[in-house]
Amino acid sequence: MTKKILVYAGGVAFCCWLGGLMGFGYCINRLRADETVKTDAIVVLTGGRNRIGEAVRLLNDGLARQLLISGVSKGTSLNTLKKRKDINITTDREITLEENSTNTVENAIEAAAWVRKNKIRSIRLVTSNYHLPRSMAEFRANNGDLIILAHPVYSEKVAVRWWKNWRSFFLIAGEYNKFLYVWLKNRIGKLTED
Repeated sequence: MTKKILVYAGGVAFCCWLGGLMGFGYCINRLRADETVKTDAIVVLTGGRNRIGEAVRLLNDGLARQLLISGVSKGTSLNTLKKRKDINITTDREITLEENSTNTVENAIEAAAWVRKNKIRSIRLVTSNYHLPRSMAEFRANNGDLIILAHPVYSEKVAVRWWKNWRSFFLIAGEYNKFLYVWLKNRIGKLTED
């Protein structure tokens, strides 16, 4: 009897997880950026294709007065970035390189300190579409009063029909699992605060 209950509960849990994954995949492929709204700053998270180039383009277009590139490799300079073919810096607006963070949690913590130091009230958060839900959750947890505008970046390396491509499937499923963890962690944190 107990074994049947466990098998049934496992089946229900798997179906819920699979349904959530399908919803997650559907949503991340329909995220659109609003390029009419200006923010105090742009924050871009390194680690995915086209992210930095997109953030620089937005800064060049005047959608913010400064840019934080969070998670650059140690020793990276602005001159290094200017030499890259996928980045075209045409503005003299301020660009800050942050090299202490190595993951999304640290990105959010380092960005929060930078936001407070620069008295920033609103940011445009630039990262890959599949990374955006988790990034938004981490940034909101670390920057309660900050206005955060999501700006997804799409990569030609990640299949739109991700369920038909093993590489894309594992990337999306892994990111969904990480998002679930952050979502639960933040909910439990709120419950313990009350």
